[in-house]
This record gives sequence, structure tokens and C-alpha cells, in this order.
Amino acid sequence: MDRSTLARKLITWFEANARDLPWRRCRTPYRVWLSEMMLQQTQVDTVIPYFKRFTARFPTVKALADAPLDEVLKLWEGLGYYARARNLHRAAQRVSRERGGHFPKTVEGLMQLPGVGRYSAGAIASLAFGVDAPILDGNVARVLCRIFAIDRDSREAKTRAGLWSLAESLLPKGRAAPFNEGLMELGATVCTPRAPKCEVCPIAAMCEARRRGIQDQLPVGRARKVTPHYDVTAAVIRKNGRVLIAQRPADGMLGGLWEFPGGKRKPGESLEDCLRREIGEELGLEIEVGEPVTTVKHAYTHFRITLHAFECRVASGRPKAIGVADFKWVRMSELDRYAFAVTDRKIIERMKAEG
Repeated sequence: MDRSTLARKLITWFEANARDLPWRRCRTPYRVWLSEMMLQQTQVDTVIPYFKRFTARFPTVKALADAPLDEVLKLWEGLGYYARARNLHRAAQRVSRERGGHFPKTVEGLMQLPGVGRYSAGAIASLAFGVDAPILDGNVARVLCRIFAIDRDSREAKTRAGLWSLAESLLPKGRAAPFNEGLMELGATVCTPRAPKCEVCPIAAMCEARRRGIQDQLPVGRARKVTPHYDVTAAVIRKNGRVLIAQRPADGMLGGLWEFPGGKRKPGESLEDCLRREIGEELGLEIEVGEPVTTVKHAYTHFRITLHAFECRVASGRPKAIGVADFKWVRMSELDRYAFAVTDRKIIERMKAEG
């Protein structure tokens, strides 16, 4: 295979067919970095409105660094994978306060920033600074596995290392940016996981998987594991026209977000007993559990939950931040000021609907 021809065909196709995305306009290191952080494990269409809101509110890395974390989390609300938002804020502070607002220009330097791995570093280095750095994400791995008919699991370490080397060997000197974007664009719009559009692919004639008629079988995937399910409880505790909310510890799942306090049910435990135990462990309160408010089903990356929310009242005690980072008594009208996970947002929606 003539690799220079492959690169030329891909770049020509990309330049003629690239989607008009907001981070491709007025390209700066800050905007490239921000978009790459948001695009991790998230679809382009989902990211676009968040990117626009972030750049309007935080037009520079300094503006983002100077903002309170709560404000960043609130603006991120609904985008998921909240560790990204915390890492985004930490990285912005490091760039702003330790580097005078200038991002590192090398892959190695970029990987020192919180939340930036090898793929993101390669993307930022090539797109923002013209570095000849390879990239490898799910889209790129799929494209490479099909072009070269690689019939091994692309997530296995040995195969992954080979794909990184292959991606690097394909880079046209001085043109890594359009080549990398071309690979990503091809995987996102043409060489899709199911029903690839081979008839419009600019490099179909060079694709070994298509020649063999096995493009639908690649890349090879692992057998799906059974996704565990958990029942989780949440307490809507009211007092004097206010409701009690708690902030999750910063270093845990959904860290820094606010929630209606509660937690995961243990085997053999009733939902009500679970809620009484969790509120005691988290806030030092004894509560009486009342009527159900709503039930919310939600799927995370590696597990599913059913969240059961109940009306509750304090039987004894005063709240203390034992297993939570903070707590507040707030009016219903004030809830929109705080960043909640999507599950708790649905509880709020039900509460508002019921007045």
C-alpha cells in the first residue's frame, strides 16, 4: 500500500467534506484543548451546545481558571463524566497560574495536565501546534483495523500498541493536523461501527477489509459482560419550606455535584432501611421515611441503577457533614443554582411538576 497516497486522498477528502464545527473556527490552543476534553467518550452533537456555552462564559483559559469549581460543574451539568470537569478546572488553573496562560506544545508536556492522556495530547499537539503526533481513539482504531484488515481485539494492549505505531507510520510530515482530523472524520461519518458507507469512502480502493468483504466484522470486539444493577435511594427532606441537599465528596464518582442524600441498598435491606442507614452515615440524622416521590432508571458506563426517592422528615438530630463534602437547606426556587447529576435533576422535575 502506498501510504503517501492514502494520506493525500484522506486529506483531500477531509478538506472538501469537513463538518462545520465550532471548535474548528477561530482555532486556538484553548479552544482545541476544551473541545478535546469535552469530546472524550461523548458524541459531537451533544458537545456542541456545551462548547458554545463554555466559550461564551469562559472565553480564555484564565477566565475558566478564575471561576469557582461549582460554576464550572453547573455549566457542565448533563454532559456526564464529571471527573472531566474537575480535571478541566485544575488544568486551566495550572496553565493560567504556572505557565502564564500558555499551553505546553509537546505531547509529553500536554500529558502532564490533569485529564490529558496520550490520545488527547496527540490531538491537541497536532491541531493546535502542528506537531507530527499520532492519535488513536475508537474511530481511528476502527478505520485502521478495516484498512489493514487487523482481526485482533483493538482494545488488547499488544494490538493497541501496534495500532499506535501504525498511526505514527502513516503521518505525512508537516500535515498531521488535517490527516488526524481526516481519520477522525472518516470514522465518525463514513467508516461507522455498523453499515459503513464504503461507496463514498475516499480510500475504499485501498481498504483490505472491503476487498475481503469483512468490513462489517471489524474491528473484533470482546464479548459483552453482564451489566450490574443497583437499587439506590434518595431522601427529599423538607423543613420550613426548604429542602436538604448534600454535596458529594470531590474525589468520588460525580464528585462535587449536589444531590438528594442517600445511597446504595445492601443485600437483604429494604429501601426504607437503606435510606435511614445512609442518612445516618452521611449526615448524622435520624429520619422518618414517607411516601415515594419518583423512581428514576439510569445507565452509567459500567453499571445501571434504579433510584428510589422518598419524602422524608427529620426525626432527630442536626445535619453534619460526615460522609458528604457539604450540605445546605435551600428553597425549591434555589435548586437551579446548583449542579446536580441527571438522576437528581429528574427528582427535581417531578417535585416541580407536583408543586
